[in-house]
Amino acid sequence: MNAMIVSDSVIPRADVIKRAARIGAEIRKVKLSGDLPDQTIAAINELLLEHKVVFFRDQGHLDDAEQERFALRFGSLAAHPMRGAINGTASIIELDSARAGSRADLWHTDGTFVDAYPKIAVLRGIVMPSFGGDTVWSNAVTDYLDLAPPLQRLADKLWAVHSNAFDYAIMPRASELDKKHLDEVFTKTVYQTEHPVVRVHPETGERTLVLGALVQRFVGVPKYDGQKLFDLFQSHITVPENTVRWSWKEGDVVVWDNRATQHYAVNDYGDQHRVVRRATVAGEIPISIDGQSSVTRITATKKPVAKVA
Repeated sequence: MNAMIVSDSVIPRADVIKRAARIGAEIRKVKLSGDLPDQTIAAINELLLEHKVVFFRDQGHLDDAEQERFALRFGSLAAHPMRGAINGTASIIELDSARAGSRADLWHTDGTFVDAYPKIAVLRGIVMPSFGGDTVWSNAVTDYLDLAPPLQRLADKLWAVHSNAFDYAIMPRASELDKKHLDEVFTKTVYQTEHPVVRVHPETGERTLVLGALVQRFVGVPKYDGQKLFDLFQSHITVPENTVRWSWKEGDVVVWDNRATQHYAVNDYGDQHRVVRRATVAGEIPISIDGQSSVTRITATKKPVAKVA
């Protein structure tokens, strides 16, 4: 059966409001829970595959347990490799602006430093500032289609090394506490994984660019040339016409296809408090257009630095 027929029969098109031409739709009149009928979950998934990110207002009834029960309907849950999960949950992490390392104001796809990075993220707004704090998503499928054919052919052949070991030069707004958190928590174990720059989406067959802030270098390409290539490809991902911006309210839930998007949490709310909680659904190992699989090359635990007496 055609996917759109399935969606229309369960969630009326009148309740699906596009938020931008290329990416993003708000779904209205759906109360999220782990007990939604199978047809409703299937319809949400189809709309997610179509729009890449879907938004739900007025979901304040959800707690951590129900957020995870809903996320579990899309696949098995996956804890963050370094952060783990908050007590009593399988996958939820809390991003609290009052704590170091919680402002993700870089264009990125979650978890690409490992091979099977998350396929879906479910983010719930807990505390929202009175202004600012929006999140922006970009469509990694349409950006590939925007490339001129010779550039598509180049991207098809490229592989990139992704790592959680950040280059602080690309983090101009990171405080010393943020850097300390990254050193002690986020990079306690260092990963390096090779992904194809173009992966084939396992559900839609679309080609999608796999880039973002976790890219360290291109395989077999000198650093100088690689940076030029990265800037070229990444600029297509983040062009404003290829994005959607969401202004949060408390109780909002956003679900995105992490295999087909990048996102950026705008750090424009000063010292105001912002708290979100994210559940993640385990993903598949990416496959390149010629059938090769991503592979993790390095997993190394840092040795503690000896203290001088």
